Amino acid sequence: MHIAVSSDEHTELVDFVLKTLQQRGYETSYFGPQADTESSDATDWPVVTVQAVERVIQGEADEAIVMCWTGTGASLAANKVNGIRAALVHDAETARGARKWNHANVLALSLRATPLPIADEILNAWFETPFTDDEWNLKQIARIREIEARQ
Repeated sequence: MHIAVSSDEHTELVDFVLKTLQQRGYETSYFGPQADTESSDATDWPVVTVQAVERVIQGEADEAIVMCWTGTGASLAANKVNGIRAALVHDAETARGARKWNHANVLALSLRATPLPIADEILNAWFETPFTDDEWNLKQIARIREIEARQ
């Protein structure tokens, strides 16, 4: 599995996410500043978020994890791209629900509000929870796709 990761700041959480993904055997692509560089226009949250989620749409990544200070901006930018279902997640139970009921293909995290132990719980829940395929849930996802088609 290939995961595209983005962040507008390089923080301990970014390093943790990248390391955890690699330990799980996932390939990663990272979009954002490196640990030893200063920010520039190329690392603005809308720019790096779209770079990551476009990899999902193009089939170059299976999923994405996008981060910014609150996570809200990254989730908003991600959800502007048709076919992306980004969920801003602050705990494991929300991660499970986003996967199960919303078929979320992008995880958005807050650089400010996500402690590393909670990030670990979120990643565990995210990757261990499959999409549900019951009739009611599939109908809801079809409705989301209908909304996207109107854009």
